[in-house]
Formats: sequence, C-alpha cells, structure tokens
Amino acid sequence: MAHREPERIKEEKLREKLERGEKIESLSQMSEQYREQLTHLMMMQADSELAGAFGYVPWIMKSPDIKETLQVAQIVKDEVRHARVMYRLLEGVGVDVDRYYKSHNFSLRVDAADLGTLRAAADQRVNIFYYPIETWYDFIMFNFCMDRGAGHQLEDALDCSYKPWCDGMEGIFKEEAMHMAHGDQWTETLAKDEASHDELQRALDKWYPRTMNIFGRKDSPRNKVYRALGLKKRDNDQVRQAFAKEIGGLCRRFGLRVPDWKPEASKMSEEPFIPG
Repeated sequence: MAHREPERIKEEKLREKLERGEKIESLSQMSEQYREQLTHLMMMQADSELAGAFGYVPWIMKSPDIKETLQVAQIVKDEVRHARVMYRLLEGVGVDVDRYYKSHNFSLRVDAADLGTLRAAADQRVNIFYYPIETWYDFIMFNFCMDRGAGHQLEDALDCSYKPWCDGMEGIFKEEAMHMAHGDQWTETLAKDEASHDELQRALDKWYPRTMNIFGRKDSPRNKVYRALGLKKRDNDQVRQAFAKEIGGLCRRFGLRVPDWKPEASKMSEEPFIPG
C-alpha cells in the first residue's frame, strides 16, 4: 500500500513553500484546502468563459456588417479556447470535465431584470452570464463593462500561486484586452452619435450595475482564504474600485453618465469572478 502523507504535513509544507514565494506546480504539492479553493476559482472561470461564448453566438449572425460578423466569431472562438484551457487545468486537479460538461446547460439564460448576486442554476458561472444579450448595444456594453471587469480580476491570476494557471492566463489576458478594445471603440462611436447615444446610455445603465455585482463582498472571509493561499492578491472591493475608476474615466471621455450602484449587503456574494 502506498504511503499517504498526513494532511497536516502537507499543509505545513505548502505554507512554507508559499512563504518562500514559490509556486505550486502539481496536485501532489497541494493540501486538500488548497485544491478545493483552487478548483472552485478555476471552475468559476471555466464556466463563465464557456457560458459567455454561448451567449455571444447569436451575434455572429445578427452583427451589423460582415466585418463584425468575423469579429464576433473570433471573440466566440477566443472564449471557447479560454474555457478549454481552464477545463484542462481542472482535469489536472482531478475534475471529470466531460461528465461535468454534459450535466449542465451553459446556454441557459433567464428573463430577469436583476438577479442581484444570486445564481440561477447549479453551474459555477458568475451570474451576469445568465442574462441574455438582446441588442447590439447589449453586446457592446458586455465588452465594455464585463470584459473589463474580467480583466481586472484576471490581473491577480497572472501571478497566483498555482503555476499552471499563471501560464494559461498569459494568453487569455491578452485576448481579453482585445475584447475590451472592441467594446471601447464601439462605445466611443455610438456615444458620439446623437442617434445612438441615448440607447447606449440605457445599455450602460443595465450592464454597469450587473458588472459591479461580480466582484464579491468587501472583506469577504473566503477572499481572505484565497489571499492566504496565494490565489488572490487583493480584497474584492479593491478590484471593484479599480474597475469603477477606469470605467468612470472612459465614460467622462465618451460623454456617458456612470450609473448609480450600491451593494446589497444581505445578498452580496463572497465569491469573486475570475474570467471573461
């Protein structure tokens, strides 16, 4: 019978490794707590990437011109690739990805004005990916707000304590930046046109609060665990404020009004989003 290292010893070795600033590279180096928290975060990203791709698919056919048909198709391809990268990482920590994939409906969308921070199903996507993208303005604001929110979250994953995740995030982060740039270009164009400005503002009023809800609760106990394990670097609210500051500057530049948002203390999730 193979010797199994006691969990207490594994936890001590892990702590010492993290204190030295070293990366975790394999399942054998993880404590059970580390594996569980890492799996949870990577599953949130993987499910969100895939659900996001499926939500974009109709806009390959409904985009305003052939140039945008190609652009949207490329964004969908990027997001599916991101999901595959993350699911392969999950396979490496013991997740039966094929079984998981077949047991959930990542095309599910709900007809609800505001889910708050609640999930609508058993998958681990961030709940903004349950909302349908109904207009081209919605699609652009999703790029402008949500892809930017994802970018702010992904900054922590670029140098987290799990090396395979860091390595996978490098390419994902670059592609998410391109998605943001697509949203920025269209937002500037539509905001400057009197015929589309007000409709764009209404889309911003819808998607900005939804994006502000993705970051999780300030001073979340779970976020403190993530930071102790080197899986996150900042408190949820620090990431949210960085996002809000950047959006505020862009809105002033484009002539848009930043919508009001207040946290729902009783509903605010402890779980941050990491993905795109």
